[in-house]
Amino acid sequence: MNIPPLRPGPRNKPLAVFCLLLLTGCCLLTACASRTGEHKHTIFVFGTLIDITLYNVTETEADSTFEYLERTFHAWHASWTPWEESDLSRINESIQSGTSAPVPGNLLPMIRVSKTLYERSDGLFNPAIGNLINLWQMHRHDEPDIKPPDAAAVARVLEQDPKMSDIEIDGSVLRSNNPAVQLSLGAFAKGYAIDLAMAYVRSRNINDAVINAGGDLRVIGQHGERRWRIGIRHPREDGVIAWLEAESGESVFSSGDYERFFMHNGQRYHHILDPRTGYPAQKTASVTVIHDDAGVADAAATALFVAGPDRWHEIARSMGVKYVMLIDSSGRIHMNPAMKKRINLINSQTSHIVLSQPL
Repeated sequence: MNIPPLRPGPRNKPLAVFCLLLLTGCCLLTACASRTGEHKHTIFVFGTLIDITLYNVTETEADSTFEYLERTFHAWHASWTPWEESDLSRINESIQSGTSAPVPGNLLPMIRVSKTLYERSDGLFNPAIGNLINLWQMHRHDEPDIKPPDAAAVARVLEQDPKMSDIEIDGSVLRSNNPAVQLSLGAFAKGYAIDLAMAYVRSRNINDAVINAGGDLRVIGQHGERRWRIGIRHPREDGVIAWLEAESGESVFSSGDYERFFMHNGQRYHHILDPRTGYPAQKTASVTVIHDDAGVADAAATALFVAGPDRWHEIARSMGVKYVMLIDSSGRIHMNPAMKKRINLINSQTSHIVLSQPL
């Protein structure tokens, strides 16, 4: 089953899941006047650092591309954030009040595709749980007084059962029959934005680039004479547990319980919530997926994390994902045969690998 491709039109991991293992030298400064060399730019948006690397471009081409992308990423953030005054927050206000809401053109395809991905993930990817996300206040995860929300408050949200199937879209007008629905697109918007940004890069006739948003990334072309080499972060130790080479046009995304979490009474509480329980998903430490659509990769990494070692294969197949590596809470590495061919494990015993049936 193929996910419909995202269309270009008018999201938070502060710790990198991946690092680019750049084994060649820095930009050849003496060659920057020609279409050679490497140019980098960093933007802080969506609560994370977005690193853009362009290869084989002039300094002038790089600067104009960076300027456009910085302005555009900030515009997207201003429109898509649910926690500040924005297009999305106004839609949420309309849902809460039981009224219809016009949806701007830059948000409409995101919500439509999110509804599709919700269905194909069996509800494990559910952007309608904004109230639940707000209860957990994970943006305060590094503050000393943070603790789990009141269990009764979590239960009330679950009783209201907010889900993407509660949303109806007629043309460009959205309504919901469940006022408890509050949209938070954080597990999809970053990937969607990367796809749009890379489409713009391609439109500038730039053929070798990577856009890395807090460790989630998409690549085109190559890095010099070789493919882009991506390191996958170890969920419990410093450094990487594996690396792979990304093909042109691929996106590599991860979700991990190490990204935003706090400890309370000796228990780890992380930001990836299971919409069925209202609490952080159990049994999984990290998930890495490869897909040619960054938005799908973003949503799938979240859904497969929630699915855990028991259901990841089923959900991956339903979402059209062909490459998955899941590390469970016991340290076992689950992956499908196609992913095993691409993963280069570092100092890991093959006896810890659980190989699935092909996807």
